[in-house]
Amino acid sequence: MSGRGTYDMRGFRAAYDKVIAKWPADREALDVTTRYGTTHVNACGPRDAPPLLLLPGGGGATSASWFANVGALSRDHRVYAVDLIGEPGLSTREAGHPLRTVADLTAWLDLLLEGLGAGPTALCGHSYGAWIALHYTLHAPHRVRRLALLDPTGCFTRFAPAYLLRAAPMMLRRSAAATRAFLEWETRGTPVDPEWLRLQEAAAGFPFVRPVTAPAPDRAASSALDVPALLLLAGNSRAHDARRVAALSVRRLPRAEVTFLPDATHHTLPHANSNELDDHLTAFLKSRTPG
Repeated sequence: MSGRGTYDMRGFRAAYDKVIAKWPADREALDVTTRYGTTHVNACGPRDAPPLLLLPGGGGATSASWFANVGALSRDHRVYAVDLIGEPGLSTREAGHPLRTVADLTAWLDLLLEGLGAGPTALCGHSYGAWIALHYTLHAPHRVRRLALLDPTGCFTRFAPAYLLRAAPMMLRRSAAATRAFLEWETRGTPVDPEWLRLQEAAAGFPFVRPVTAPAPDRAASSALDVPALLLLAGNSRAHDARRVAALSVRRLPRAEVTFLPDATHHTLPHANSNELDDHLTAFLKSRTPG
C-alpha cells in the first residue's frame, strides 16, 4: 500500500469522523479490497433494498459529504457512499495497480460492485464523481438502473476559465487558508456546515495523486444510452455555465431530465441544498421506468 508521508492523517481522520457522525445511526463502515487497493465505503439503509452507489466530487469531498442526504436516500435504498481511491479519504491505493485510465476506473467499479454483492444499481455522482458515473454507465449500462448527475464537470463542457484561475492558488499552495478562500468565492458566501468546511481544509495537504480526467465521455455512445438519467444543475455554479451544460446534455443524453437548483453553487452541493436536492433525487429514483 502507498504511504501518506508526513501528512497529518490523525487531524484529517478527526475531521472526517465529525462529519460521519452526522450520518444515520445504522451506518456501517465497509472496506472492499480489489487489485487497485482497498475502497472504503459508508453504507446505510435496508440491506435488502435496491442499491444506490454515491460517488463524491474530487479534492476532498469524500463519502462523508453526503451526510445531509443519506437519511432521505436510504429510506428506500441500500446506500453505498464511496471514498475514491487516490483522493482524500480512507481508501488506500495498491502501489502496483494505479488508476491511470478510464478503463482502470470502470474496472475498479466493476470489482467494487461485485465485492458489495450489488446487482443492478442506481448510480449518483457529484462533479468529478458524475464524470466517473457517466463513464461507468457507458461501460456497463446493464448494471445501472438509473443515473443521477449532480452539476457534472467534464461531461458536456469544460471548466469556466474564472473557476480554474481561482482554483490555481488552492492547487499550488494546498493549504487550509487557500481552500477556504476558494470555497468562499465559489459558494458566494452561502453558509455551509462548519464541520464539512473543516474537513475540506484538513484534506488540503493530502498527498496529491493526479486523477484520471480524460477523455470526455464519448458523444455517440452517450447519445445512444438507454438508461434513465437526471441532471441536477446548480443555478449559481461557478464551475461552468449551467445553462450550456443543460443544452448540451439534452442532445447527448436522450433519456435525461434536467432540473435547475437555482440557489445552489457547485460546492454547496450536495449538502447545503439537501431538502430540494433530496426531493428531486428520491422522486427520480422511485419513479418507474416506462416500457
